Amino acid sequence: MDLQKKFLKFVLPSIASMWAFSLYTMVDGIFVARGVGETAMAAVNLSMPFTSLIFTIAILLATGTSTVISIALGKDDLEKARDYFNQNLAVTALVSLALSVLALFNLENTARFLGATPDTLGYVKEYVATIAAFAVFFTISYNLEVQVKANGAPQISTVGVVSCAVMNILLDALFVLGFGWGVWGAALATGLAQVTSTAVFLIYFLTHTQRLRLRRFLPEMTVYRRILPLGLSEGLNEMSNGLVIFLFNRTILRIIGSRGLPTYTIISYVNTLVLMTMTGIAQGMQPLVSFALGSGKRQDCHRLLKYSIALVALSGLLFFSLGELGAPIAVAAFLSRDSAIFDYSVSALRMYACSFLVIGFNVIFAGFFTAMERPLPAFTISVSRSLVLLAVSLALMPLLFGDRGIWFSTLASELGCLVLTAAWAVSYFRRR
Repeated sequence: MDLQKKFLKFVLPSIASMWAFSLYTMVDGIFVARGVGETAMAAVNLSMPFTSLIFTIAILLATGTSTVISIALGKDDLEKARDYFNQNLAVTALVSLALSVLALFNLENTARFLGATPDTLGYVKEYVATIAAFAVFFTISYNLEVQVKANGAPQISTVGVVSCAVMNILLDALFVLGFGWGVWGAALATGLAQVTSTAVFLIYFLTHTQRLRLRRFLPEMTVYRRILPLGLSEGLNEMSNGLVIFLFNRTILRIIGSRGLPTYTIISYVNTLVLMTMTGIAQGMQPLVSFALGSGKRQDCHRLLKYSIALVALSGLLFFSLGELGAPIAVAAFLSRDSAIFDYSVSALRMYACSFLVIGFNVIFAGFFTAMERPLPAFTISVSRSLVLLAVSLALMPLLFGDRGIWFSTLASELGCLVLTAAWAVSYFRRR
């Protein structure tokens, strides 16, 4: 198959999967806002860093494992690939269960650490407790979705994630609007939706056993010396979403007050859609790049990178345009046009949308370096954009520009990271 067609075959389903995830999280917010109120919607947003932590663990283990599996498959070492696949499922389940226990036994402290105020504390505890109970399904579902792509069936990942999204939307409508279960109902709908996608992927691996399959494995824990560094950058990309929400919530409470939380809740949902699109491109590219690397076809690796850069540039321009022109429509999905913060939220979203032009380039290069088994540049790019530069930007921009600086801080941090990304890219290609 032509490399460009193969690229689209892997990337488009990956983007669709990420969109489905983004859209059903947005639908959670819409149902809670309409069914309970703005305060409850803000509480769900305060809880999002915990959900991001669960997905970070899933991505940390899944991405690195996908890379070593793809390289093993490229070398025709099928037995080794199967061992890595099954071992990682066991490790993922144990780690996520440990996280669930820790969260449930420290629920009050977890909610307060996330920034819960007296008005939102009860809602945050309800949401976090329910999500924690389903953590193992979040992590296993995501791992199986990623390994389906490594197994050469990216279309199945779309089936699994879309089934998850549809189930979440239907159960949200039933639990939140029909039964009036509020925030707890929204979290329960999300957890049961993850059970649905886990079942879809398990059925696939039980019925398609030609390559990767569920079976006993020979433990090789030393492989995590490769897996963890490789998964770290992608894990931080996901954690960045949670950290962004956490840092923004803290800054907003300090600069604007609790009335600014619903505004950022809306922006975070839109930003998740953009970030997941760029992540989908990176994840669709990665198994192809790793397979080409294992096969000794380095030029194919570079061609795949070019395709990805072109696609994120086009996507960034599209999302920026939609953010500027469609901001009133996006805000109206969550807030009544009579709301006191409607116009302010529209203005804030338009300012924030400038960052959509830049974010994809940093995500793509971090993913490329991961697929090439170069964890150091991948890690430095991810940790810079998700931790260091963002924290600095959120500290300085409001001092210089007031509350407007909050909404432009992501653009500032992404531009700073782009300079670092360019330096790593120049260094890499000079050596080639």
